Amino acid sequence: MPNPSRIPDSTPSPEDNVRARLMLVRKWSYRLQSTSAIPMGREDLDAKLSGLLGELCEMLHQEPFASAPIERVGVDLAALGYLGKQGLRCSAEVLGKGLLALPEFQPVERHAIQVALAIGALGTGFAGANTESVLSQQESMQRSLLKAVRDANWNLKESEARFNEVVTSSTNGVLIVDLDGRLLSTNAAISEILGRTQEELVGVPLLDLIVPGFAEMLRTAMDDLVAGTAERIRQSQRMVRKDGEAARLSLTASLLRGADDEPGYFVVVVEDGTELALLQNELKRQSLHDALTGLPNRQFFTTQLEIALRRADPEHGVTIFHLDLDAFGMLYDTFGARIAERLLQHVSQRLKVLLANEKAMIARFGGDEFGVLIENTATTPDIGAIMKGVNDDLLEPTFVDGRGLAVSVSAGVVHQPGRDTEPVDLLRAAERALRRAKTGRRGQWELFHAGQDSEDRRDDALAVEMPAAWENGEISVRYRPIVRLADGAVSGVEAALYWDRPGFGHDRCAGLAEATGLILPLGEWLLRVAAGQSTWWRQRGQFDQPLAVPLTAHQAADADLVSRVVGVLEQTGLAPDQLMVSMPCGVLAMADAADNLTVLARMGVRTAIGDFGFGARDLAWLAELPIATVVVPKDLERRQDPRSVALIPAVHELGVNLCVDGIETAEQAKWWTEAGADLAIGARFGSPLDAGELLQQL
Repeated sequence: MPNPSRIPDSTPSPEDNVRARLMLVRKWSYRLQSTSAIPMGREDLDAKLSGLLGELCEMLHQEPFASAPIERVGVDLAALGYLGKQGLRCSAEVLGKGLLALPEFQPVERHAIQVALAIGALGTGFAGANTESVLSQQESMQRSLLKAVRDANWNLKESEARFNEVVTSSTNGVLIVDLDGRLLSTNAAISEILGRTQEELVGVPLLDLIVPGFAEMLRTAMDDLVAGTAERIRQSQRMVRKDGEAARLSLTASLLRGADDEPGYFVVVVEDGTELALLQNELKRQSLHDALTGLPNRQFFTTQLEIALRRADPEHGVTIFHLDLDAFGMLYDTFGARIAERLLQHVSQRLKVLLANEKAMIARFGGDEFGVLIENTATTPDIGAIMKGVNDDLLEPTFVDGRGLAVSVSAGVVHQPGRDTEPVDLLRAAERALRRAKTGRRGQWELFHAGQDSEDRRDDALAVEMPAAWENGEISVRYRPIVRLADGAVSGVEAALYWDRPGFGHDRCAGLAEATGLILPLGEWLLRVAAGQSTWWRQRGQFDQPLAVPLTAHQAADADLVSRVVGVLEQTGLAPDQLMVSMPCGVLAMADAADNLTVLARMGVRTAIGDFGFGARDLAWLAELPIATVVVPKDLERRQDPRSVALIPAVHELGVNLCVDGIETAEQAKWWTEAGADLAIGARFGSPLDAGELLQQL
């Protein structure tokens, strides 16, 4: 630091003055932040102090010098934060030395008196501002305290008024009870509950209003409140009405204490439980019953089924029906929700009437499904009679908004299950039996058989495993030769899916894939692999006979079947006339399937129908559609029915070949040859083989 007594040799430059002031400001800021509480950052404080120092320096340079205006700088300094005595002392020390060290105030002797006076004026302004701030804070605090007292009194009055209003308007009875147990005040609601006026109640001991046998329980609870072992009690109580009847109530009591924490009085709230009990019962009933029909729902049915199993007659047991209305979705889509709901109500009423003579419970499971539980007796009709009676009755038209509507019912039935069977398992069994009953049929019922159900479960498990098996390469394509019965020559091969598991043939593998919808991608893969193999054989001159691929019902009706076939032919280079696709005869009634077959035939693909049964409808398809071959199924082949054989000439007259599936012996081959069949497939001519094994056999 320069010596303040030294007179500079030359006048300082403006840059020197700015630099010196900046250094002084930084020192001032650092010292203040170390000793005082200032609510701002270092940069903001530097800027504020820089402004104050600039004002102070300008005032020191003014002629004539006056110290009074410098008091305003002290006021501004006090406004920076909570500087207090330490902040003032720090500022006086820093400025007292720092101002005399600035180049602009040299020589020191010329400016020492002004700087001293300026520091004093700064302190005066600072102290005055602090005093005014303290007085202002004290006045503000006094006003706040007065307002708080006034607000507290107002809130107390408002709270009391609000409490009185709540008590008066409450639908629950409210009683203020002294420590001796006498009623001090009550509201109108308790008067209505007990049938007594408020004047009659005041002064009466609370326990005198309690039904004998319940008073001791309340007395003990109130003692616990006074002793502090409980903060609040809640009891189901009985209070005596004026007419002597007992009112079922829910009673809640708490103890109010004074400011000294001494017990003051009890507040007892009484809620009339009669309506609440009725409401709870109604809610419970609604939760267990169907809103549309009023019948029990599935949850209630399951509970009652468990009870019925335990009390069932050991000889006759119980019978569970899972009913489903046939074609209900069609009716709903045609006439709308209102008429459909009216029909459901009609069905529920008719079921009640039809089973009125039986110990039966009828439930609605949801949608168009109903459940029936019959606790059998010696006079209970058999299942067939019950189902016939239900369908005969419901097939009688009922008129809804002028429309005559009738429905049939399909059912899955579980008869006389074991008493230890779980209700959920029984309902699942009935549902599985219902699914079997509705397979391609309507108005039928199916009885649950444990063995069949186990087999169905195994099939379901296998169907679920098929995607992984395909991914792992366990599913492959195998081929069977198609031979001419007349001379035994091979006229083609049939490609089918094969799962490397015991007991799996084409029908089983394709059927499982059909059940899950996997058949569409899996069937396209089969077609692509087989077509590629057929093309390979032709290119190598090994085998040039047509390739036959049987389709499932799902594939036949697939809207993308034609595009799938076209894509495979383009990818593999197989000519359309070298491919034959066969569709199940039963699916041709669907427009999509018939259209697919027609379009493929126009493309040059050979077409066939499988499961041909020689019925009138089967024969009609041959005249209506471009069919080249029909395939007689295995069950018809084994029967060797002469009446069916008599129709073979009619098939030939339409230019259609007849192929027999399932030929296993020479006798069977001879019989069908003599009957006029053209082609045959079966173990007699070769089991399913992979491509290499087939060539070796051929």
